[in-house]
Amino acid sequence: MSDVPVITGQRVTAIGPGRLVLVVGPSGAGKDTLLGLARAACVEDRNIVFPRRSITRKASAFEDNEEVSAEAFERALADGDYAMHWEAHGHRYALSRAIDDDIRAGRTVIANVSRTVIAATRRDYGNVTVVSITAPPDVLAARLAMRARASDGQLAQRLARTVDEATPAPDFTIVNSGTAEYHARQLVRIIKGERWES
Repeated sequence: MSDVPVITGQRVTAIGPGRLVLVVGPSGAGKDTLLGLARAACVEDRNIVFPRRSITRKASAFEDNEEVSAEAFERALADGDYAMHWEAHGHRYALSRAIDDDIRAGRTVIANVSRTVIAATRRDYGNVTVVSITAPPDVLAARLAMRARASDGQLAQRLARTVDEATPAPDFTIVNSGTAEYHARQLVRIIKGERWES
């Protein structure tokens, strides 16, 4: 199984020609809700792929993820099974290397990831679009309090989490303070490469 990126002589070839759409944003922004609606809207298009993340915590009704143990995660990481991985809120997350096959086949892959992987992903893939989904602080706090998932740690810590200022800026920002259906349509337009207005 080849590593990322592919090295040809002295030149590094980014993975393509398909597109990788990275959805990022703070806890409580509604990323999984919008992704779920976008997935439903794109269900007939076989060239649009929504991979499941592997996470070292129990599965949740709020997101479509594959629960893995810490030991299984370490084995998969050592075997090179993950295209990208990161840590957040005391848990480990990853996307399967299968996304590379989709991108090489020209498909569009959409995934909810940490902002900390943006720089490396832009380096390893030829066509990356970053979509930031956010919401006003009071909305974030209310959503997190309603979710109240004990395994996620303290609410104040999640709200206070920051990312290095060197983190690259997104290509699009959706302020998810209106209806989920409206903002999901915005996300679908970005995924399909259509004209987008905030």
